[in-house]
Amino acid sequence: MGGREATAMRRREMLGLSGAALAGSLTLTACGGSADGARAGAFSPAESSPAESSPAQAEVPVTPPEDLMREHGVLKRVLLIYREGIRRIGNGEQVPAQALNAGARIIRSFIEDYHEHLEEKYVFPPLKKAGKLTDTVPVLELQHQRGRVLTGRILDMTGASKTPGTGDRRDVVAAMAAFIRMYEPHEAREDTVVFPAFRDVVPPRRFLELGEIFEDEEHRRFGSSGFTGVVGQVADIEKTLGIYDLARFTPKV
Repeated sequence: MGGREATAMRRREMLGLSGAALAGSLTLTACGGSADGARAGAFSPAESSPAESSPAQAEVPVTPPEDLMREHGVLKRVLLIYREGIRRIGNGEQVPAQALNAGARIIRSFIEDYHEHLEEKYVFPPLKKAGKLTDTVPVLELQHQRGRVLTGRILDMTGASKTPGTGDRRDVVAAMAAFIRMYEPHEAREDTVVFPAFRDVVPPRRFLELGEIFEDEEHRRFGSSGFTGVVGQVADIEKTLGIYDLARFTPKV
């Protein structure tokens, strides 16, 4: 049995637990492991006996906020691609149209059509129903709409048939800069305010159900590689621009 199928079975088994047990398992997820550990099910020896050490028994389900926050990591990396494009255009270099278009296509398919769809369908409605973040959620929804407009402009101005002239260079920089300016505070507010509030208003059983829904939707849209495959696509774009090496961002002091 593959890893994804085993994870789905374990999630379904956990859905049969009592509410108290579910609450305890979610606390363990939030406090007991790293993002990598949550996927791999890594517990320290002190936390599990030999009888409990098999991967099938040790794995902790990935929670909806963890899924959404790691997807924000993909968004952040595309924002770095946009920043590199802005830097090159500002220096009078050739527009890296192919790389920028590829980044915008990831924003369109993975962030806007998938990630934001999950937020709009499953995260925002329970907050509205609970009367939480009534000033924040409408702004986030409007920003999703405006982001799609900006992405459309970037895609149009960096398409294969386009040779960006002076005006297009200026316009694509303006679109990318506006997108960056909006989405940096947007994702930060979701990570620090919206997702914790979402956890508070969703019952533990439903919380685990949503984790399974998010996982299934990810693989339905992006195949068996899912999130990992999208990260690989972003890394390929970074390599073409020479910004993949993490060490190059370390300042000299």
